[in-house]
Amino acid sequence: MITVADKIFDSERALYGSRSVKIKNCRFDGPEDGESALKESADIAVENSYFNLRYPFWHDKTVDISDCEMTPMCRAALWYSENVRIERTKLHGIKALRECADVSLLDCDIISPEFGWNCGNVSMESCIAESEYFMMRSAGLDFRNVNMKGKYSFQYIKDALFENCVFDTKDAFWHAENVVVRNCTVKGEYLAWYCKNVTFENCSISGTQPFCYCKGLRLINCGMTDTDLAFERSDAEAYITTPVISIKNPYSGVISVPSAGEIIRDDENAKAKIIIRDNTFENNDAAG
Repeated sequence: MITVADKIFDSERALYGSRSVKIKNCRFDGPEDGESALKESADIAVENSYFNLRYPFWHDKTVDISDCEMTPMCRAALWYSENVRIERTKLHGIKALRECADVSLLDCDIISPEFGWNCGNVSMESCIAESEYFMMRSAGLDFRNVNMKGKYSFQYIKDALFENCVFDTKDAFWHAENVVVRNCTVKGEYLAWYCKNVTFENCSISGTQPFCYCKGLRLINCGMTDTDLAFERSDAEAYITTPVISIKNPYSGVISVPSAGEIIRDDENAKAKIIIRDNTFENNDAAG
């Protein structure tokens, strides 16, 4: 492997098509404002380097990035690439990751709207993220100890596992399919509408109108705070550990709660069983 160290690159496609190269302590910045520095490259290791220009890693294979900084000017940093490992790196440009496969991120700082669209097999551990439309239409996700803040996250995702994460997000998990969220804190309005085969286990959930229009929804030992009008038109099997403000027209399944401020049944199709444990009462009446 050839080593390139302590250099400044600002020309167009400065290291285009590189093979088996280690890049150390370099800067991709300067007056020529060139794009696509490492496009179509393979077997690249990049350490302690600074990226202030657009599109550095496109159509790359086998890339190892560590201890780097990608500024807000480094737009769309990684697209159409595969077998990528990123550690201890700042990804601060919009659309930093898209249509990539087999990506792992460890201890990264992400500030990137539209991050992670249409990706496959992405693992993320001990990362902080701020984004909108985070990971949309991606599949094969494995997230652990991730702290994420933003809107419209995890929409249309498939086949994902999230453990020990904190998500402060609204309109999250819409249309998600085959997803497990375990031991997580999820704050946000309108959670998981239209999802299919999604399970929340040992989670703390807050925000108005969660879990509407769902199919195959499961909640196992979850707490729900400030949640009202929950489960509208959903098929749900839920065991909730905390009181719920209100439940509205669940279509099928069994929902068990210690108490509910209001149970609304004004839809003739709302036939789910609601168990109020504090009163040992099963509510199947037309109105709560």
